[in-house]
Amino acid sequence: MVAPTALDLDALRSFVTGIDLGSFAKAADRLARSPSAVSLQLRKLEAQVGRPLTRKSGRGLALTEAGEALLGPARHLLALNDETLARLREPALAGSVRLGLPQDFAETWLPDLLGPFARQHPAVRVDVLVDGNTALLAGFQAGRLDLLLAWDAVAADSGASTAALWPGPAPLARRDLPMAWIGPRDGFVRDPGTPLPLVAFAAPCLFRHAGLRALDGAAIPWRVAFTSPSLSGLWAAVGAGLGIALRVPHGLPPGLRALEPDAANLPALPRIGLALRVSTARRSPALDRLAELLRAAMVPNLFG
Repeated sequence: MVAPTALDLDALRSFVTGIDLGSFAKAADRLARSPSAVSLQLRKLEAQVGRPLTRKSGRGLALTEAGEALLGPARHLLALNDETLARLREPALAGSVRLGLPQDFAETWLPDLLGPFARQHPAVRVDVLVDGNTALLAGFQAGRLDLLLAWDAVAADSGASTAALWPGPAPLARRDLPMAWIGPRDGFVRDPGTPLPLVAFAAPCLFRHAGLRALDGAAIPWRVAFTSPSLSGLWAAVGAGLGIALRVPHGLPPGLRALEPDAANLPALPRIGLALRVSTARRSPALDRLAELLRAAMVPNLFG
């Protein structure tokens, strides 16, 4: 009888971190290991699997078929390992955390993040508010939210920036993300003889402001054809062909895609900030733990 092979968790962590960061050299730095140690771990992992896991793609990395098959289970094994150790090592957390975040992430990675947190810390109650940016900012400033993930300033566009108006603490983490025109997957052709139909949230909205500013700068006439308070409403309208929307290309429904500005005869768009802020009024171990999980989730492979 052949003894079963046990995958090396440290090697799996180096593998996953390298893929997330796009470089095993960066993974070595993140994990406080030498590049040669990480290379040795990857060779060991490939020997255990019996096939190469990565290949060169230009200056970056690409997964082989075996690497793609391993990546998902590797994440699951590491999460189970970390969750188990957290239960054994961490003091019991209790209390409540009030979290606010945009609709863009409520149905994508948030359930996968909050599920393990709830299992690790059953005595912590997490109350989540999913709303528009203006309502989220107002709630945080009024002390109704302890933890806030919200859209921040639009790069190179002080007219749409919230940064100058923000009196609260500096962000725990911040990233600049690409905006994109969103249209049907089967294609969108702009008729230059008619105003461009737009699907958007009601003003004030950083995305709406940035889109109209870009269109006006390119002398492209437009009209707001559909307004909805929900992101799912916007996606339904775009899928029905009522117009195009402006958002980050994250978690799009299967029938939609980000449009190439040149191909669709549309103007280029700026980037938008996404900031994570923590209240200083109700700090607690439970709040700090959830804040750190959210900060760690703000990595390139999750947000595009």
